[in-house]
Amino acid sequence: MEWTERYFDKEKECMSRDEMTALQSERLVKQVANVYNNVAFYNKKMKELGIEPGDIKGIEDINKLPFTTKEDLRDNYPFGLLAVPKSKVARVQGSSGTTGKLTLASYTQADTELWGECVARCMTMAGLTDEDIIHTCYGYGLFTGGLGIDFGARKLGAMVIPMSSGNTQRQMMCMEDFAATAIACTPSYALYLAESLRDAGLVDKLKIKAGILGAEPWTVEMREQIESILGIKCFDIYGLCEILGPGVAMECVHHKGLHIHEDYFYPEILNPATNEACADGETGELVFTTLTKEAMPLIRYRTKDLTSIDHSVCDCGRTLPRISKFKGRTDDMKVIRGVNVFPTQVEAALLSMGGEVAPHYMMIVDRENNMDKLTVMVEVDERYFSDEIRELEGLKNKIAGVLKQALGIAVHVKLVEPKTIARSEGKAKRVIDNRNL
Repeated sequence: MEWTERYFDKEKECMSRDEMTALQSERLVKQVANVYNNVAFYNKKMKELGIEPGDIKGIEDINKLPFTTKEDLRDNYPFGLLAVPKSKVARVQGSSGTTGKLTLASYTQADTELWGECVARCMTMAGLTDEDIIHTCYGYGLFTGGLGIDFGARKLGAMVIPMSSGNTQRQMMCMEDFAATAIACTPSYALYLAESLRDAGLVDKLKIKAGILGAEPWTVEMREQIESILGIKCFDIYGLCEILGPGVAMECVHHKGLHIHEDYFYPEILNPATNEACADGETGELVFTTLTKEAMPLIRYRTKDLTSIDHSVCDCGRTLPRISKFKGRTDDMKVIRGVNVFPTQVEAALLSMGGEVAPHYMMIVDRENNMDKLTVMVEVDERYFSDEIRELEGLKNKIAGVLKQALGIAVHVKLVEPKTIARSEGKAKRVIDNRNL
């Protein structure tokens, strides 16, 4: 297909660096005064650091400001971080937390309109226009995925099929019957859908040309597998409930990183150990400041997502900086026998083996005799279970060797039959840690 950028907002997405810095500085100064005067949490934090709004002259002073963490959001649940009266809140969105309480974000009407604009800009990066039909399998409700895509499609003028998650057979029927041209869901569910569509012989009957996939880390190899099965182009979209939802950043057609809408969300990449700024290309923790959000503005929010940033101009012409695909999260990284291990490393290693194994796996970490033990369950073709034992053992040893080379530690491999590992229609659960560290 010929990719179009009919709704490309050059005024906002192609600012010079000086223009963008001036805009960010103006917005930051206003936002700092806003939270100091209207959010008790930030007023206290800034006073503890001896900072007043007048000390912040521009974006260059952002490192003087305090950090915000997810724990701060939980401590101020549900409405302790509002910068507006509760009567001005148009909606709330939330994601589940480890304590049983939601991580709750509040939005004014203007915040939801901004959200729609950002997602529409993202959809344009995937070549979508008001003539497209977008099949949305992200969950609707408090989770930001479904409604975020909905807001963006509405702003773009495209048709939405608001399927939400679940009932894969019905999803496939509607994709065919309504002639959807794009899908939006998690990459793990996109792969599950692709396999289901292939097995049902429906791929050639579809009109889908693009996938807008996000909400969990995924590899280039997984992208290639989905694209190969469905014959589409897939795009990585990024967002988080605390900042906005999907639409904070997304890839353009050149797939050289995810463009951040830095006119609204100022990104920092910091060394998580020292909090020093990382140079372009250096991996660190992504930290965001919301420059215009009204209901629940956040200052220097630590996302725990590990990435790098590139401020060079993209081939598409956008001057918005690009973050690389995430290496993982500071909290999903597992330290096993002193080595940092991310699930995405396992996925990339398995997919590098071509069609020998399926990209469905589960990492199980145990502790035996004071030593960490990593077991990786991997699905393989059922023919291996009907062949001689030595062929199965040979494949197991080969996978163990590939994983050891990728991770730097020895791995116990357990081969299982197709469909043994539970498929996810939301975020895939890839790790079980039984160590209780």
